Amino acid sequence: MKNDDLRLAEKCVSTLRFLSIDAVEKASSGHPGMVMGAAPMAYVLWDRFLKHNPKNPAWPDRDRFVLSGGHASMLLYSLLHLTGYNLPLSELKKFRQLGSKTPGHPECNITSGVEVTTGPLGQGFASAVGLAIAEAHLAAGYNRPGHEIVDHHTYVISSDGDLMEGVSAEAASMAGHLKLGKLIVLYDDNRITLAGSTALHFTESVGGRFEAYGWQVLTVEDGNDMEAIDTALRSARADAGRPSLIRVRTVIGCGAPGKEGTFEAHGAPLGKGEVVGAKKRCGWPLRPRFLIPEDVLRHFRRAVERGRTGEEEWNRSFRSYAGSYPEPAAEFERVFSGELPSGWDEGLPDFYGEKKEIPTRNASEEVLQFLAERLPELLGGSADLNPSARTWLKGYGDFEAPDGPRQEVQGAVGGEWGYAGRNLHFGVREHAMGSIALGLALHGGLIPYTATFFVFSDYMRPPMRLAAMSKRRVIFIFSHDSIGVGEDGPTHQPVEQLMSLRAVPNLTVIRPADATETAPAWRAALLNRSGPTALVFTRQKVPVIDRKTCAPASGVERGGYVLWQSGGDRPELILIGTGSEVQLALRAGEKLAAEGIAVRVVSLPSWELFDRQSPEYRRSVLPPEVTARMAVEAGVRLGWEHYVGSTGAVVGLDSFGASAPGDLLFKKFGFTVENIVAQARALLKK
Repeated sequence: MKNDDLRLAEKCVSTLRFLSIDAVEKASSGHPGMVMGAAPMAYVLWDRFLKHNPKNPAWPDRDRFVLSGGHASMLLYSLLHLTGYNLPLSELKKFRQLGSKTPGHPECNITSGVEVTTGPLGQGFASAVGLAIAEAHLAAGYNRPGHEIVDHHTYVISSDGDLMEGVSAEAASMAGHLKLGKLIVLYDDNRITLAGSTALHFTESVGGRFEAYGWQVLTVEDGNDMEAIDTALRSARADAGRPSLIRVRTVIGCGAPGKEGTFEAHGAPLGKGEVVGAKKRCGWPLRPRFLIPEDVLRHFRRAVERGRTGEEEWNRSFRSYAGSYPEPAAEFERVFSGELPSGWDEGLPDFYGEKKEIPTRNASEEVLQFLAERLPELLGGSADLNPSARTWLKGYGDFEAPDGPRQEVQGAVGGEWGYAGRNLHFGVREHAMGSIALGLALHGGLIPYTATFFVFSDYMRPPMRLAAMSKRRVIFIFSHDSIGVGEDGPTHQPVEQLMSLRAVPNLTVIRPADATETAPAWRAALLNRSGPTALVFTRQKVPVIDRKTCAPASGVERGGYVLWQSGGDRPELILIGTGSEVQLALRAGEKLAAEGIAVRVVSLPSWELFDRQSPEYRRSVLPPEVTARMAVEAGVRLGWEHYVGSTGAVVGLDSFGASAPGDLLFKKFGFTVENIVAQARALLKK
């Protein structure tokens, strides 16, 4: 590199550092240390490698960049502003302030150019694996000879803390197995965390671990050596058969005279003296704050023209592709729009008139096969539970490295083997599964789903929460939904999970009563484009509700509906049920009606959908004047006062389950028609 070019590059790095430092100081809050150490690698990546268009952050074939160490958010905000995204300098000056576009950790719904909401360590890394899987799958499905319309990389800047979290280990293992060669992680190896040196707790060979996962591992010994970083990135891009980890040895708080290399630089402003010392040491003007030299801004803003040119070239390529392959081109545009195809739900299985009892997981399986044929963007899998959760897409192939040992594999779904396969085998990695699914949704062009036993939703809470925060369409499927699991015992019987998921803002939870409610539950999930949906299914067989005497199951899409009423407009008693317990409420209601009591049975599969309905509709289902209300659900009672009020009753659980056949457990814990009837009579006497 020529001396003038080197000086400008160093000036650009200093601008990144001091913009970030000034923002942290102004906010009196933030994390300057990682920014100061990682600025050179970020500059080299964004200036020389990253394919993006600041004026169109939604360009489908852009590279994806994930700042997994989200506490260094000001580094990303500085890059976005300098390269010309819709993030003015005034927003950098409002860092961490109410209503700003520069929150404390990056949020994809707030800031233009932020691909993934990060902050909880390890989540960005794991979601990036989902981004890379999406690229590989879409490339395999849509590219044609001479038409590489999907061809981009996923880049990550990761911290020590990210790589300590178990979710990153799960995701890295899967990425290595899948040979995701377009995934490149820059590891900011500064050996310092919030509370001290990593020598206190993290002395493993990270490189050795990643090599064992099947990654290419490269090392840059000096994090300020931009040419070495450049060389490492070129080597990473050249290895198409392995994801790459580039270990970059950096110094936290680089340049701060008293805090450089110490944990004091991690999570608090440097302080006026340290900022002055760092600027003097670098030859940077003390005033004005938020200084951006004109030559630096001109250099960074070249990204606008490069991005425009790159996207225009891609658009020309896509038009040529569309001329030769009009059907896949039209489908590509549709799936990236997020719209479902016309008539996608025509003929959806409804199970009306079915006489045999059906577990709702089995009904979901049938619906899923129907949907797979009509929605090519639908892909996913389970945490090693296809035979139990019933979530395979039969005949649609296994997503595996194309050169994987197919002939040696048991349990493959069948169909095409390779990156075009639509069945993801996550292994026993629930946490990474959730994060990867979020990455798939964030990439665009896909509708991901996951599956595991409901009790193991606890392993997936962080990515489910982030999916809700990110407002992305991810479908989380859970089977084995209650103590009806039976003999596996309380370790596998969800009790508090249903209510805990209902507490997550913007997560829609649907627990259908039977097979007939399962299809509209799926329909509601697919129509929900503003957040994730959890579908909760039974393992045990459930009778199919007779829709000749009960209301249509389409009421599921409103969250709750009057399933059956004994007669008259004004009930004396309302029984509310979800899932398999609706059957008990219905039978109890019929028995009470035979005694002359006016009873209404309400199926309430989704609190969230119901609460989004108009007040008039909700009052029509649950009239306020009817205070004798009872809820029946095989989960904790907490929360049901929302619907039954302070004078109502709940047939629920106050303890964990036990190991025994499911029907015996339902009797033991009071989920019987007889108990519901007895409690209802007592309620009416109050």
